[in-house]
Amino acid sequence: MPLRRHSKTAKYFTQTIAPSVSIDMVYISGSTFLMGSPDDEEDRQPSEGPQHPVTVPDFFMGKYPVTQAQWQAVVDRTQSIKRDLKSSPSHFKGNDNLPVESVSWLDAEEFCLRLSKLGDREYRLPSEAQWEYACRAGTSTPFHFGNTISADIANYRAQDCKIGDSSYSGKYGQGSLGEFREKTTPVGSFKLANQFGLYDMHGNIWEWCLDDWHNDYKTAPIDGSAWTNVDETKNSLKVLRGGSWSNIPWDCRSASRDRNSSDDRINEVGFRLCSPARILP
Repeated sequence: MPLRRHSKTAKYFTQTIAPSVSIDMVYISGSTFLMGSPDDEEDRQPSEGPQHPVTVPDFFMGKYPVTQAQWQAVVDRTQSIKRDLKSSPSHFKGNDNLPVESVSWLDAEEFCLRLSKLGDREYRLPSEAQWEYACRAGTSTPFHFGNTISADIANYRAQDCKIGDSSYSGKYGQGSLGEFREKTTPVGSFKLANQFGLYDMHGNIWEWCLDDWHNDYKTAPIDGSAWTNVDETKNSLKVLRGGSWSNIPWDCRSASRDRNSSDDRINEVGFRLCSPARILP
């Protein structure tokens, strides 16, 4: 059976932003996992190795990517800390529960700083190790729900396509072709959480991580912390995880990685919140 469907009751707390707007943060119990993809995983990329053990402490992770309603509520209620933010930056409109996109890494950092002040609790982007650990939720398959992916459980390009001179398949493993929606979908549209209780970890939008981009995991941290450059001017490329509505399925795997400049804004990229573990409110 290629896909695993399950339900799980997760521990979480709710951060209220406005009378009708809040963010659910799910408790992620830490442990040691193998980060990266095995050598025999279909469509594995060199940047996904070497596979290595990482010990991740407990933390909290957003149940969903940050939505447009949550973004606007924070921006409208806070003052600039490092930079100004647009109240409604997203390309796709029409539903407050669509994920916010067309926001840069620097914009996401500013949002986290403002929410931390508003909520009296530290919020930030997850490290790349935290993101993959949270996505896998104890699994070792290409996707947290199994060895393949389908358009009825995730939002991605489930159609064959040609980019330049290269052709790409819209199916992965034993999967099949399906609907290509050509836009984001409201968070939680696909009622398939992973074992931690997180939704939309595969597809819909790429999610920014704290880390600077490195071409592989040689000398990467093994304690779950973000891998950042000592010299901040050396590399402005930041890690992206999860794939998006416009990407072919192998981009949406648990181990898949990409990068963009920290000031890039595109309609395929948003983010999810992380917060250090402490006693539940």
